[in-house]
Amino acid sequence: MRKQMLASLFLAAMSAFAQNWPQFRGPNSGGIGEGKPPVQWDVEKGTNVVWKTAIPGLSVASPVVWGDRIYVVTAVGTDTNQTFRTGLYGDTDSVNDKTAHAWKVMALDKANGKVLWEQTAASGVPKTKRHPKSSQASPSPATNGKVVVAYFGSEGLYAYSTAGRLLWKKDLGLQNAGWFFDPESEWGAASSPIIHKNSVIVQCDRQKDSFVAAFDLDSGKELWRTARTEIPTWGTPTLVVGKDGAEVVTNGSKGIRGYDADTGKELWTLGPNSEVVCTTPVAANGLIYVTAGYPPVQPIYAIKQGARGDLTLKAGSTSSEAIAWSYSRGGVYLPSPIVVGDHLYTLGNNGILTAYDAKTGTRVYQQRVGMGGSYAAAPVAAGGRLYLTSEDGDVYVVKAGAQFELLAHNKMPEILMATPAISGDVLLVRGHRHLYAIRQQGPGL
Repeated sequence: MRKQMLASLFLAAMSAFAQNWPQFRGPNSGGIGEGKPPVQWDVEKGTNVVWKTAIPGLSVASPVVWGDRIYVVTAVGTDTNQTFRTGLYGDTDSVNDKTAHAWKVMALDKANGKVLWEQTAASGVPKTKRHPKSSQASPSPATNGKVVVAYFGSEGLYAYSTAGRLLWKKDLGLQNAGWFFDPESEWGAASSPIIHKNSVIVQCDRQKDSFVAAFDLDSGKELWRTARTEIPTWGTPTLVVGKDGAEVVTNGSKGIRGYDADTGKELWTLGPNSEVVCTTPVAANGLIYVTAGYPPVQPIYAIKQGARGDLTLKAGSTSSEAIAWSYSRGGVYLPSPIVVGDHLYTLGNNGILTAYDAKTGTRVYQQRVGMGGSYAAAPVAAGGRLYLTSEDGDVYVVKAGAQFELLAHNKMPEILMATPAISGDVLLVRGHRHLYAIRQQGPGL
């Protein structure tokens, strides 16, 4: 009887953990949920839409979840007609938000979408400009169920209790990430914080003095900081835990790198890479997958976990003792890759979905999703299905596997830039103005 009780408690604990989506792209930045969100829904009719909650301001950050709470961030400007432009374009223009803003952290009840608390972390005129497709609150928050961390770039790093009490804040300096050829073209920070043990780790790549650093979750004390010879980048780092310990993997223009998560010591580096880097690495199958899609190099790398030193391939080679496979072309620009089962999937800004054998790199298929459009959000997956979100408000559901099969096309009534979150059977979709909770109709969440 005691063994049965212990087993039940263990299963309950595992089930509760499966509900959590603690950072950008969820556990280990993988984009994989454990439940079964619905395939189809209808916002206008309310079918499978449990609730929707208006979120003020402008933000392309994703929601995160722990237990029965959802955390979101936003930047609320006094100009209600803030410039924002979707679509496929390559402009280097910036939007200069000269009006006063309030940078906010909010907690919502997962059951009904009610706002439980709202705190203003900072206020004033933004210290930097932003990209027309970005916001002044682009990095997603992170939580371990005790502390909620929000990073607002030049406005600082903030830690709150789950009850909304400010624990500490840090000024990390001017985060003037933008076009490396013209520092006046500022695009805003976008790399999200991640949590390792009792520390929060941030990747701050800017025009000069780039770094990656770890801070104590309880006090904000700096634990380590490692300088990076990097130009501006926007990808979120990934924590990879292997037999040799935990390492932080960063996607960088001058080099993809791995760092010891406890000390910040650089463990390995790999190049060449794209000149503009936005995607997040993902680990699976004993490999670390990294891609980028800006010229002149648009690579896909499958790096063997535990590799050390300079991993750069010899001229003409696509694999080595450290690299399982690679391509110098075919990488994607904004949406981060995802591994589901035996396949690695990449989604281009133009809606081209490509599936590879994750272990060998063999291309399995390539298919345009829908009628085209523009994509910035990363794919997420659950229940053997991929959820692909376009900027125009289309959410396509595709069956995971060796053959392309479109299961559904769901239309949302607003712009979608943020990567969705998954908590159990609930799909959380953040639109330009609202957060939606989508679940197969039934009692409770």
